[in-house]
Amino acid sequence: MKLFLALILSSLFFFSSCTSNEKKQKVAVSDTVNVTNWNKSIPGNYSAQTQLHFDSTAIKVFLEKNPDLKPFSDDMLKFYRNRKFAYAWFDNKGLIEQASNLNSRIQHLGDEGLSGKVPYADKLDTLMQTLHNSKADVSTELMLTGNYFAFSKIAWQGGVNDKDIKEMEWFLPRKKLDYQKYLEEIVSQPSEHLISKDPAYQQYDLLKSSLKKYRDIAATNKWDIIKADKKSYKPGDSSDVIKKIRSRLTLLGDLKADNGSALYDDVLQTAAKQYQFRHGLTEDGVIGNAFIAALNVTPQQRIQQLLVNIERSRWVPEKVTGSHLIVNIPSFKLYAFQSDTLDWSCNVVVGKAMTKTVVFNGDLKYIVFSPYWNVPPSIIKGEILPGMNKNANYLKDHRMEIAGKQGSLPIIRQLPGPSNSLGQVKFLFPNSFNIYLHDTPSKGLFKEDQRAFSHGCIRVAEPKKLATYLLRHDSTWTDAKITAAMNAGKEKTVVLKKTVPVFIAYFTAYVDHNGLLNFRKDIYNRDKRLEEMLFKK
Repeated sequence: MKLFLALILSSLFFFSSCTSNEKKQKVAVSDTVNVTNWNKSIPGNYSAQTQLHFDSTAIKVFLEKNPDLKPFSDDMLKFYRNRKFAYAWFDNKGLIEQASNLNSRIQHLGDEGLSGKVPYADKLDTLMQTLHNSKADVSTELMLTGNYFAFSKIAWQGGVNDKDIKEMEWFLPRKKLDYQKYLEEIVSQPSEHLISKDPAYQQYDLLKSSLKKYRDIAATNKWDIIKADKKSYKPGDSSDVIKKIRSRLTLLGDLKADNGSALYDDVLQTAAKQYQFRHGLTEDGVIGNAFIAALNVTPQQRIQQLLVNIERSRWVPEKVTGSHLIVNIPSFKLYAFQSDTLDWSCNVVVGKAMTKTVVFNGDLKYIVFSPYWNVPPSIIKGEILPGMNKNANYLKDHRMEIAGKQGSLPIIRQLPGPSNSLGQVKFLFPNSFNIYLHDTPSKGLFKEDQRAFSHGCIRVAEPKKLATYLLRHDSTWTDAKITAAMNAGKEKTVVLKKTVPVFIAYFTAYVDHNGLLNFRKDIYNRDKRLEEMLFKK
């Protein structure tokens, strides 16, 4: 289960569209860069020197003077014991360069998508500005280390507590960082191998870059509402509104240059399709109401959307290895990964607002071909019993049968077959929410832009492809055998030789494998609630 979330999104949104011959996408981000790039990161900001030491009692004295850093006393003591109380931020030449980089990030906490301040940030800044000689200073040393732990646990662990996260129906286990181990490993490395990447899911850094872009847009541009003068715009149309759309797409980066033309030309069509892709709209190049509505979302609104998704990216570990599946609810997509490589992806249907799909993880263990559908009691009570009262042949008409009785309700199941509500195959990862992946006879719903139609389970557009993928290492399961099992009309359960982690996530903003920033609708209204928690007064 550690693998589980070593996850999730190590890969999450580096995905692409569902195609039959989709090329595998490598999404690994280099873990090591030259030390000159350290101004983008804090990890590893410690000197490897061992000649300069201070007395261990200095830590106790320091914490008495700076009590707001006492929560990090154990971290500080363990860190320095491992170093035999050698200075970390000073060497024989004085304060190392990375100390200034840490101070810069602490002073610009807003760039991390966070509000508030690190304890004694002003005091640290004063120490940094007044330290002109090369002599090691224990107060500055300990202030840097204390602030490091304060900063890192805010920036990399998140600003919402575990209780509030669960109240938001986010049941993915929260990321845990071993800060001591992480720092000790970094300290022991030579400078040319130092890690400059934040110990966070890679979307963290990518979304921070997008946040800066949107803040720049908000600060330097007037955001007028674009009002359409016709129902939709297609290539060949001409309008002053086209000029405004062209200007907006240029500002957002979908169009390289604005030629000021009022004609909807091929260049604008290419940009429009990219914009549609980034916002989960049908990629037909037709600029309609949904397109204009997305264009009119203000930079300030997008900034808030980025902030809540930056926070979510703090909750999950940065890496996962091996095969795993990820479903991102707002993008209505399933992604199949092998470590950091996207093997393929496809559309899914998720729960309606009244029957939300839960954010959690599990281990996919069973494939059930030609399944029965055991109808939930809520549906029996709310739909089937009323139907039976109106129509004596209701069960027969819907290929259902009574299989027993539980309390005052009959146990009803639907027989296997193409018309079965679960389709011809389902995929089980046992969980307390009774959620699973399955086929469906309602194929037309996968063509919709917004695909929240289910009672909570997840319908898969390409169930046979998923079954083939999960059984690819079992030579006994040929394509013909899988097809036969799906059409047998008799239920058959297959136990996977190795379980496959499944992660159900909720991200309304992310950067894909092409480096494109994607936005999706907050279909369960979870962004606003998280925003209130993060920025409540």
